[in-house]
Amino acid sequence: MRAARCSTDANYNEDTWQTVLPYQGIQTVLGKEVRSSAEENLGRIVDGLVDQSGQVLAAVIDFGGFLGVGARRIVVDWKALHFAPADQRDRITLDLTRDQIRAAPEYKAGKPVIVLTAVPEM
Repeated sequence: MRAARCSTDANYNEDTWQTVLPYQGIQTVLGKEVRSSAEENLGRIVDGLVDQSGQVLAAVIDFGGFLGVGARRIVVDWKALHFAPADQRDRITLDLTRDQIRAAPEYKAGKPVIVLTAVPEM
């Protein structure tokens, strides 16, 4: 005899596979502030771009403006973002400067996407 499992989710059934993620190692990134390594405010992450397999390739950052007015959306390589350890959960830094972001072309849905990538140090 199997023990009954119950869930308040109407879509749950016993054939559903589940993974429990430890809360200490996880953070949400949407809406988080992004800073340069020189502590310049570069904006907030407003979207993520993924390929057909679901691999995250880039982040869309709302850059500039004041209270959303005059802001531009810029796309940066996901690998250029650095996420802080659990004790600094809201700290996300980017390997680009404010001037590099300012000079970048704006992201527009339905148009070719230009992704800013940090140049690796030699």
